[in-house]
Amino acid sequence: MTQSQMAVHFFLQLAIILAACRVVGLLARRIGQPQVVGEMIAGVLLGPSLFGLIAPNWQQDLFPKGPSMTILYAASQVGLVLYMFLIGLDFDTSLIRHRVPSAISISLAGVTVPLILGSLVALLLIQDDGKFFAGGVKPWQAMLFMGAAIAITAFPMLARIIFERRLSGTSLGTLALAAGATDDAISWCLFAIVMAVFKHDPMIAVLAVGGGLLYVLTVLTVGRRLLQRFIGDRADRQGTVSSPMFAVILMLLMCAAWFTDFVGIYAIFGAFVLGVAMPRGIVATEVRRSLEPVVTNFLLPLFFVFSGLNTQIGLVNSVGLLALGVLILVASVLGKGVACYFAARLNKEPKREALAIGSLMNARGLMELILLNIGLQAGLITPTLFTLLVMMAIVTTLMASPLFQHFYGRFRKLPEPETTAPVVVANSNGAVDLTPAVRGAER
Repeated sequence: MTQSQMAVHFFLQLAIILAACRVVGLLARRIGQPQVVGEMIAGVLLGPSLFGLIAPNWQQDLFPKGPSMTILYAASQVGLVLYMFLIGLDFDTSLIRHRVPSAISISLAGVTVPLILGSLVALLLIQDDGKFFAGGVKPWQAMLFMGAAIAITAFPMLARIIFERRLSGTSLGTLALAAGATDDAISWCLFAIVMAVFKHDPMIAVLAVGGGLLYVLTVLTVGRRLLQRFIGDRADRQGTVSSPMFAVILMLLMCAAWFTDFVGIYAIFGAFVLGVAMPRGIVATEVRRSLEPVVTNFLLPLFFVFSGLNTQIGLVNSVGLLALGVLILVASVLGKGVACYFAARLNKEPKREALAIGSLMNARGLMELILLNIGLQAGLITPTLFTLLVMMAIVTTLMASPLFQHFYGRFRKLPEPETTAPVVVANSNGAVDLTPAVRGAER
């Protein structure tokens, strides 16, 4: 393809992706699933699992491997980074200052218990040499990998569910995001250690752990003060975010995403932490208003669809493998959902909120798929184990929203807007805000 042909083909891909995500998303919401689940399923439907079976030639023509998919991948990453930046803007640390023990306990439970259960499952799998783990993988490497695979949380999906349920900026939403972000950061560090040893390159682990800690500490201390001084204070004086200022914010965001991706923790964490450090008030409001419609309706669906295009369901073709898949699923639910629930209860969180947190933390989603794809491409795991873990990720993700709604959502009453006095309400972004009226409806 020439560059002109690739551009034309990319536009066609975008049109079909957006149409599929909108249709499947609406169907998903009719059965109680959030839009994000519909977008993930739309990606699977557009890939080889369904579209490729019904019309393989059309599917290959529409999504050929090569430069076209590279462009789609790059665009999807931009959408994901921008979205996690917006989530960071809604992350209010003051809401969890009195719940720090809960956040720490939930995070520790969400990592420790999966490590134990994942290690036990790995010891069972590695007995069958070469079927699930590649030859040369040591037992402790397999144990760490399975622990990380079970411990990881669908952080972008958790954030999207919180956004769609209008919990962004609430105490529960912030607590779940804090626990999810911590879990994922630890899981990626564990995975980096496994990859470092497997590739005989200790610098992978050193960069992931050291670079990640350095970035978080720098951005949330010195970086926060500099952002307030040069962006927040200036925006307050001008009463708006100027175009040059907006361009600087985007430049900083891309640098943050590049750095955390470079050190091996993944770009979304750099974007999220920068969003947390950004000045509130005019800056947060104007940036959110400018970015949110394009990101949530146009760029973000590309990420879910791209990942779905690389997923193949149906490789599990024996009773033994099905039983093994059930075992992995049970270990995953116990390790995340149940463990996080008990951790929240031990910290005297209300039962309903503890169940809601356990439901949200149990979802794996596309963060799991990213980790699995890296492991598969590196030759750490086999396609068989890859497929089993993908099935676990899909099932736990589909469970999240119905369980959350059953345990918490149906009992939650949104505050009624008033027109005579400011009240705390959920705005169009799901954030809590002081406003005389609700600014918009839930997407």
